[in-house]
Amino acid sequence: MYEVGTQLPERTFRVTRADLVRYAGASGDFNPIHWSDRVAAEVGLPSVIAHGMLTMALAARAVTDWVGDPGAMVAYTAKFTRPVPVPDDEDGAELSVSAVVKKVDGDLALVDITVVAEGEKVLGAARATLRTN
Repeated sequence: MYEVGTQLPERTFRVTRADLVRYAGASGDFNPIHWSDRVAAEVGLPSVIAHGMLTMALAARAVTDWVGDPGAMVAYTAKFTRPVPVPDDEDGAELSVSAVVKKVDGDLALVDITVVAEGEKVLGAARATLRTN
């Protein structure tokens, strides 16, 4: 399972405006760029965008679902490189998450994660460290 080069199964997640409302309520992040097209346009965004931390959480979920134990993830980092526009329709935005085991050192494995929306990477330097035992 934890061998260098192991590709995790690609996961696809849909993010809708309803998901943004639920995430805002859970996180307390009610920034209007996540719900108001007018405000998003005023600050130069293409439309309402997903919360960056929601995007990170979905990527982490793809990895922890593969591992089968959320507690196995001992570290996780990422940089927000592009916003994820979320259309005001039933389909919302699609996030594609893929990952590969890059290094195994003792009881730890380093996994590089790629998250893509609309053909563009939306997280940079996304990496998780997993406990292997």
